[in-house]
Amino acid sequence: MKLQNLAALITGGSRGLGRALGKTLSSAEARVVLVARHHDGLDEMVAWIRSQDGEAYVVAADVADKSAVYSIVGQAAAFVRTIDLLINNATSTLERTPMPLLLDTECEDLEDVLQTNLVGPFRLSKAVIGSMVLRCRGMVLNISSDVVIESYPTWGPYGVSKAGLEHMTRIWAAELDELSKIVQTNEIGVELFSLDPVEMNTQMQA
Repeated sequence: MKLQNLAALITGGSRGLGRALGKTLSSAEARVVLVARHHDGLDEMVAWIRSQDGEAYVVAADVADKSAVYSIVGQAAAFVRTIDLLINNATSTLERTPMPLLLDTECEDLEDVLQTNLVGPFRLSKAVIGSMVLRCRGMVLNISSDVVIESYPTWGPYGVSKAGLEHMTRIWAAELDELSKIVQTNEIGVELFSLDPVEMNTQMQA
């Protein structure tokens, strides 16, 4: 996918990997929309990108909030018209340290993690993939983790959510492949990937 003039929507865009992706994509002349729960970090990030002659915009919203999904997509579309690349990078915080065993995890805590790491990306993907299919152009990149294949004690909710996200990516890719056969075309033009960026020097990792 050519990055120049590409329109990218990046969740978790105020720090860590999302921040790095915003800088990298904008330096390649992509137009980026950064999403995070608060303006803190976002405004600074956008100001830096614009100081480097890049194009960037801010959407302050929580991907775990069902009512925010279409607002996020709508605001992004108002800024950059169509979304060519969706990066589901926002990740739930690890509030308690040491993290509890799965047996000691509160049901509400599991639900909160799933809303951010799995349900939110599902809603956002659902909101943009249709238009990508119509344009025969687009990519969804879901940020995964090695917890998908390694069963780390005390990483239960996070591991469950990331495993669900990775498998959802595979299912969506398989369904789009089937769709291409139904409409008798060789290429739908929409790709879905999950990526484990391995350990990073981020606030969450610390």
